[in-house]
Amino acid sequence: MGSGARAGGRAHRRPLLFAWLLPLFCSALAEQIRYRIREELPEGSVVGNLAKDLEVSVQEVPARKLRISSDKPYFSVSAESGELVVSGRLDREQICGRKPACALESEVVAENPLNFYHVSVEIEDVNDHAPKFTQNSFELQISESAQPGTRFILDVAEDADIGLNSLQKYKLSPSPSFSLINKEKEDGSKYPELVLEKTLDREQQSYHRLILTALDGGDPPLSGTTELRIQVTDANDNPPVFTQDVYRVGLRENLPPGTAVLRVSATDRDAGINSEITYSLVRPGQVFYLNPQTGEITTQRALDYEDIKEYSIVVEGRDGGGLVAQCTVEIKIQDENDNSPEVTFHSVLEMILEDSVPGSLIALIKTHDQDSGENGEVNCRLEGDVPFKIIPSSKNSYKLVTDGTLDREQTPEYNVTITATDRGQPPLSSSSTVTLRIGDVNDNAPVFHQAAYVVHVPENNPPGASIAQVSASDPDVGPNGQVSYSIVASDLEPRALSSYVSVSAHSGVVFAQRAFDHEQLRALELTLQARDQGSPALRANVSLRVLVGDRNDNAPRVLYPALGPDGSALFDTVPRAAEPGYLVTKVVAVDADSGHNAWLSYHVLQASEPGLFSLGLRTGEVRTARALGDRDAARQRLLVAVRDGGQPPLSATATLHLVFADSLQEALPDLSDDPGPSDAQAELQFYLVVALAAISVLFLLAVILAIGLRLRHSSSPAAWGCFQPGLCVKSGPVVLPDYSQGTLPYSYNLCVAHTGKTEFNFLACNEPLSSGQDILCGDPSGALFPLGNSCDSASHPETLSPVSSVSGFSPFHHPPNFLYLYSNTLHSQAAFACRHRHTGF
Repeated sequence: MGSGARAGGRAHRRPLLFAWLLPLFCSALAEQIRYRIREELPEGSVVGNLAKDLEVSVQEVPARKLRISSDKPYFSVSAESGELVVSGRLDREQICGRKPACALESEVVAENPLNFYHVSVEIEDVNDHAPKFTQNSFELQISESAQPGTRFILDVAEDADIGLNSLQKYKLSPSPSFSLINKEKEDGSKYPELVLEKTLDREQQSYHRLILTALDGGDPPLSGTTELRIQVTDANDNPPVFTQDVYRVGLRENLPPGTAVLRVSATDRDAGINSEITYSLVRPGQVFYLNPQTGEITTQRALDYEDIKEYSIVVEGRDGGGLVAQCTVEIKIQDENDNSPEVTFHSVLEMILEDSVPGSLIALIKTHDQDSGENGEVNCRLEGDVPFKIIPSSKNSYKLVTDGTLDREQTPEYNVTITATDRGQPPLSSSSTVTLRIGDVNDNAPVFHQAAYVVHVPENNPPGASIAQVSASDPDVGPNGQVSYSIVASDLEPRALSSYVSVSAHSGVVFAQRAFDHEQLRALELTLQARDQGSPALRANVSLRVLVGDRNDNAPRVLYPALGPDGSALFDTVPRAAEPGYLVTKVVAVDADSGHNAWLSYHVLQASEPGLFSLGLRTGEVRTARALGDRDAARQRLLVAVRDGGQPPLSATATLHLVFADSLQEALPDLSDDPGPSDAQAELQFYLVVALAAISVLFLLAVILAIGLRLRHSSSPAAWGCFQPGLCVKSGPVVLPDYSQGTLPYSYNLCVAHTGKTEFNFLACNEPLSSGQDILCGDPSGALFPLGNSCDSASHPETLSPVSSVSGFSPFHHPPNFLYLYSNTLHSQAAFACRHRHTGF
């Protein structure tokens, strides 16, 4: 039935089960656990094994988190063993006063799952208070004429204990003249009466000193003493006599001060001064006032039933001779409904999850009314339309539970008001409000603010710059509403995606990791995901289309005319008889940009003969604007600019070399000094040149041999003058013996358009020649032409020997390099003294 308490104390508990029948076809079972312990147990003393009585194993105690819900922390629950232990001083007299039964009511709160249990601990009284008199000594006057058997009511002692531990009896020190009688009132309290055993003689002994001892019934008993000083006065034959030994009256509480209670009355058969009675209170207080002449008792302050329920006062009547009589006045205070009930909330959940099922326990509600009877009976109700309800738990206790679905996004908190009303007349009521916060659960997925995102980004954007921002909202709070962003899919390879774009997980800002190139990437499809931090996490996807806009970042590129593989420039021939509008060639250019940035226009920047050619603004076609005049040069140079339509526009230039000639022999291109190309065509050209050189050498040797034989036949010394030393320039022998270097020993004329040159070099003759004169004509390009009397190279028949096979000549289909070798036909009538330039292939 109980468990032992430490420090010599014993604690007892009695678990009881009470079944309460609730109306409206529902019943609730309230479990109440009772313990009994003695007061003044030391802190930490065990009251009882609460976990065992609640059928909770020791292993479950930490998880259930048993604790006491009480206004004052008298008890606590051990977190390890689940025992109910004393946590504060238990002074029964301070807690319950003189009530015969003293019980502390508490609620035990258990979590996981949440539940409440009613615990009642009855405090047993121990003999810890000794009887105590209000004064260390008091005076008593007794006339010597007092007859034996006369009784005198003495001052009483007070003992805060109850039952056997309270005051039980009085003892008087031995005296032959006096004895003591213990008397008991209706309420069970004891008081002493002094009995005169024999007549006093003031002349023999006028003063008596006795010790009055008050004893309680404890084991061992405690006691208190006071000194009784008895003064023997002169004879006064008749003492005062009250009309009643005990006066009883009932008063309503809250009466105003000055209200008459009753009037006591005493008579004295003596006459004169010995019959004049004066009234007084044995123990004056501040609650009641006694008129000393009339004996009327009135209130001095308002009475409160909740503080003191009854008063017992002793009235003394003294005549002029010093005789005294006493009576007792007992005043009972009647309760009125002057206290409103109180409502308090205990163990309120800090947060109620919005997915809590109906019937979930939220808090414990306690009511208290200081009034008694029907004035202290309280009913509770829940105000307003809220998804909660209250159900009775035990006496003056209720449970607040959920009564519907909760949605934090619609209502994040509720102000719940409980109104308590008593049954007094008129009834009094009070209300208490508690704020219940609804806890969030991850029941809402993120929602993007747009169904899809399209962003335009100009190319050549700075790497690392933000190009877009997606945003999603989540009505949840905390981690459930914290949204992070990521890229989950794209039309690029996963490895390449990270080098193009990235997204900030916190802000949703999309960054370009590189400069975009419209010519390489025109559109990018991304799938972004917004994910909250709930458990489990919820997510949403949205598409982001990145359109890369074009910028004018590519200049036009000229495809034709172009340089050959060896770096030499190409040229186009124009028939001398070309009519106006003749299509000479076409400048071909492209632009990697798009739109207006790729719209090309062609413009002539420089021209050797302005007005000779026209250029199509959009087509790039070069046509003759007029017929070739006699004063027009045979070779023309056009510098063409190709501009795009961007802002600002970009441009490229192309140089057109145009030669007016009726045949390729008239073009006379120079040979480039650079080595031939290394590709197959260049190699083929090399072998053709070598073969042509060998044939030319053999041919020249045959011609020289024929000339030598003819000169020998003519025996003309003048004919050999050209071969004699000193007649030619100092440059050395005309014919070099080293043919392995690829040098031709004969003079020839070449015309090659060199890379970077803007003009062709042609022979020019400065002076007229006379017939039969040997002239050495120098050419700035290094090639020499043998000239006749008219110094017109066109008068000499020329033989065309192409180095490489050319199927045709078109402004748009030139081989990388053209080599034309022209061999001069020896004049059969004259010999020429020439200066040779040796050009290597």
